[in-house]
This record gives sequence, structure tokens and C-alpha cells, in this order.
Amino acid sequence: MDVKTLCLGALSLGDATGYDIKKLFEDAFSHFFVAGYGSIYPALEKLTEQGMVLYQRQQQEKRPDKKVYSLTSFGREALVHELINTPPREKSRSEFLVLMFFAHLLPSQRLAEVLNEFLEENKKHLQMLEELSKCADQSAGIKFTIAYGLAATRAAIECIEQNREALLRDAYTTQPVADAYQPVSVATLAKNSKNE
Repeated sequence: MDVKTLCLGALSLGDATGYDIKKLFEDAFSHFFVAGYGSIYPALEKLTEQGMVLYQRQQQEKRPDKKVYSLTSFGREALVHELINTPPREKSRSEFLVLMFFAHLLPSQRLAEVLNEFLEENKKHLQMLEELSKCADQSAGIKFTIAYGLAATRAAIECIEQNREALLRDAYTTQPVADAYQPVSVATLAKNSKNE
């Protein structure tokens, strides 16, 4: 799934500006896809060139005209085709999990900052999802996606709170932990993951 497909999906919900679509990525889509202006506007431009999206210019007072995008029937067909052919898998790229994997190498003060920052970020995200869940007139799929995001975010918060002390105990204070810590080799990790 790419940004273009998600832009088509956003427009299947109704006409929208690029700003509206970015807000959707920041809110409702935020727990399963990340995209900013740098990828949204080029995607909308490409979709327009391909005839999947049209736009109308709306004048604004003392501001440049804004473009309001709408989905064409060709765009809707392309979206449905992509949805039908997308395998149901999850991909995860998380700087937070990279930091946690190597938490034993972080100074305890930095690790505490990371945990606090990520915990606060998840609490804000949870609040936003709870607000979204109260919106009326949602399809069953939208409700499920929000519920899934709520469950995942609550689980992340719980996991951090349950493992915080152990992570901080494992972090070093002044000396690199390499002196006392015997890491698992890459070969052992690879072997164990194949056996599961």
C-alpha cells in the first residue's frame, strides 16, 4: 500500500483539500500509515495526471486559491482493485523499538527520557483515538480500525509501564554496559527466530 492509494481512500470519504488529507493522515490514519505534505501533494499531482482525481480551485481571501480534490470513477475502480489485491500483513518500522532493542547501551537518563517521551506520545494518541471513536456515522470498518488502534496503543502503554523498571536497571549509568553485559549473538537470534 502506498500514499497514492491512501489518498484515493481519503477521497472516497468525500472531497478534500491536500490539507484535509494531511489531517486525516495525522488523525484517523496515524496508527497505521505515516505521510506528510512532501509525499501527499506529489501523490495527488500524479493521481490527477492519471485521471484518478480531479480538482477545482476555490478562491480564498488574501490567500492563494486552494485545490479541492475529488475522486473520479476511474480512481474509485483503482482503489477497489488495490484493496482487493493487497495482502493483509503488517509492517513495522519503529525507531522506538530499535532504541529498546539496544536499551542496554543507553545511559539510564537518556533511556528514562525516551520512555517518558514515548509514553506521553502514546497517551496523546490514545486520547485522539478515543475522541475519534465517539464520532457518529462511521462504517464498521472505520470503527474496527479505530478499535484496533485503541487496543494497540493501550497495549503499548501497558507494556512500557510493566517493563520500565527492568529496562532502567539494565541501562548503564557511567560505564558502557559492554563490560558487564554478554549480548546474544546475531547468529543465535537468527537461529531462534527460524525455530519459532
